[in-house]
Amino acid sequence: MSKRAKSSRPKGRRALVERRTKETQIRVSLNVDGQGRSSVNTGIGFLDHMLSLFARHGLFDLDVQAKGDLHIDIHHTNEDVAICLGQAFGKALGGKKGIQRFGFYYVPMGEALVRVVLDISGRPSLFLKSPDSTDKKERYKVADAEHFLESFAQQCGINMNIAVLEGKHHHHILEAIFKALGKALGQATRIDPREKGIPSTKGTL
Repeated sequence: MSKRAKSSRPKGRRALVERRTKETQIRVSLNVDGQGRSSVNTGIGFLDHMLSLFARHGLFDLDVQAKGDLHIDIHHTNEDVAICLGQAFGKALGGKKGIQRFGFYYVPMGEALVRVVLDISGRPSLFLKSPDSTDKKERYKVADAEHFLESFAQQCGINMNIAVLEGKHHHHILEAIFKALGKALGQATRIDPREKGIPSTKGTL
């Protein structure tokens, strides 16, 4: 039984992605089959917090180091970190053989309730339904998170549907989104021991 359990989990679902432009320098190291350990330094404190939550609840080992033109604004760094993270997942999952493919999770956070449903389909899209938060002075806004998630989904090939069912506080909404994303993606990337090939009638994702 123990031998079967060990063999059902593939070795080496890891990736290293680096991106250098005139605007940013990004390095992302990922182990899909990790323990939820993370080291995240993007220069955007709130994003660091969100990605640490994402890694912890998805049980991904994640190292993100980024330097960007934050003296202008957070846009380039936010987007490029998402691009590299999406590419890292795409690279680590390879041909996606044996994965569960679909994932969904509900997460409450204070007054907020968020649902994330996703499909690692190879046909990327993002739908995000969220009310305006009450914290208008926050540097990292829901719109910034939406841009991050859209860039991530495009690079990883994920069809992602996120609904904020309840919530008004900015921090609670975003924390619930990233926790639920981690849990849902952890579920979708998990190996199903009954699945012997690509989980699609097309034979490819």
